[in-house]
Amino acid sequence: MLTSEQNVLLTQTGPETPMGRLFRRYWFPALLANELPEADCPPVCVQLLGEKLIAFRDTSGRLGLLDEFCAHRTASLYFGRNEENGLRCAYHGWKYDVEGNLTDMPSEPEDSKFKCRIKQKSYPLVERGGVLWAYMGPGELMPDLPELEWAQLGDGQRFISKRLQETNYLQAMEGGIDSSHVSFAHRFNLDDDPMHSGTAGNEYIKADTRPKFEVAESDGGLLIGARRNANEEEFYWRITQWIMPFYTIIPPFGTHNPMGGHAWVPIDDTTCWAWSWNYHPTRDLREDELEQMRNGDGIHAKYIPGTYRTLANKGNDYLMDREAQKQNKTFSGIEGIAAQDFSLQESMGDIADRTKERLGTSDAAIILARRRLLAALDSMEDETLPGIDTADQRVRSTSILLPKDVPFHEGAHQAIQVVPGTDFVSI
Repeated sequence: MLTSEQNVLLTQTGPETPMGRLFRRYWFPALLANELPEADCPPVCVQLLGEKLIAFRDTSGRLGLLDEFCAHRTASLYFGRNEENGLRCAYHGWKYDVEGNLTDMPSEPEDSKFKCRIKQKSYPLVERGGVLWAYMGPGELMPDLPELEWAQLGDGQRFISKRLQETNYLQAMEGGIDSSHVSFAHRFNLDDDPMHSGTAGNEYIKADTRPKFEVAESDGGLLIGARRNANEEEFYWRITQWIMPFYTIIPPFGTHNPMGGHAWVPIDDTTCWAWSWNYHPTRDLREDELEQMRNGDGIHAKYIPGTYRTLANKGNDYLMDREAQKQNKTFSGIEGIAAQDFSLQESMGDIADRTKERLGTSDAAIILARRRLLAALDSMEDETLPGIDTADQRVRSTSILLPKDVPFHEGAHQAIQVVPGTDFVSI
């Protein structure tokens, strides 16, 4: 249970908030690369950490991320003309380059020096791994670009999606590090979903619905072990990686299915972008796998066409089917692994009131993640915050059988390291 003051510290991420300043020390996903597919394409509005921004790719292919509202009279640059290496406001023609420099001010006298005194707020935006990454912190503290494994692979080896989630980032992220809910929220769908079916891990999860949790701190965040009985000599371990500030890597199911993970990027204090990716480190994804992901299977979701809003959403009770629930086709009456998660997370309210919680042993990872985030506020000026070093990011999750007398973080040490060109460890 948190105090109300601690809950505010953890959940508010605007520009002047402590957690907002912390998050701005990291690179994070801002847009899919295909949202800005070519030079001089239409600009895209994006809100991140409470700031309304506009992203564009200029004539030379350079990427810009600016304050959405023109410095002149605050008209939205969304209506602007992206042309000749700059974004021109449609209202009075003021034009900005990707660094926010004002390059033309046709509404002022030709000999005016006014434009030299104006600069639009801008942030670095870089393409890597099919994603456009933003950095919104102090320039002198900007870290190296992220080296999460999926972002280092070829385009054919990964699939990335994002969706709007109508909650604060924290309760969404906490769902990503909570392994115990799998035995309940997804209980009747693990065999049906093609991204999970046909694996020994499914059987262990269904047979043992009371996992024991052990959590160890890692350089980048937390190593979260959920232990279930497998046989007389071994435990089945599902080991999740949580990387600061809001990344999770999900333990894989089986040796044939791709790995997966999430990022929970705050839009503002009551909504976030839920990023999801699947990848395979040694092969291209098959067409049938890609089709399943596009169809919203596994950790992905079905969309309202032309949007990033999910088809099942708060406005339609997530298409709940009580008859399917009664017949044990779904545990909550909601179809789809992702929807089963975000429906329950959104039911907690825009920002969960953590003063009312009663946490148990299965919530150990959630408790420690909160502590690490709060502790990081005291060291946010350090260059070595957890998760910033690229070595912290080059890790994997795993599902593995280990002898009962072997500590999980020791027995799985090799399995959680990224070794380029090698397969992951999973059952």
